[in-house]
Amino acid sequence: MNLTWAYIFLVIAIIFELISTSILKDTYGFTKLYPSLIVVIALCICLYLISHSMQFIPVGIVYASWAAGGIVGITIIAAVKYNQIPNIPTMIGLSLIVIGVIIVHLMNDMKVN
Repeated sequence: MNLTWAYIFLVIAIIFELISTSILKDTYGFTKLYPSLIVVIALCICLYLISHSMQFIPVGIVYASWAAGGIVGITIIAAVKYNQIPNIPTMIGLSLIVIGVIIVHLMNDMKVN
């Protein structure tokens, strides 16, 4: 595995995190079997992929990217699936999160041990 694959794994991990989080409401507090299984399996895959990404990308960068991708992605999914449209301050806050992650990536000089 190399840095390119680490970023590919990170993107796929974000996708699995979005799958699990977008279905989480459908579990009704983990009382519905199939949605609950999807959430648990998707989160396990997500964490597995993140653990491999951290071998080549610093932990803080991986977590910042994963969190930002999840926040922005689930906001879009919630707008489509649940008609939860974000207001202007929310959109500004999301933009600042994305800008922050971009800055972290561009200014990163951390080394992975």
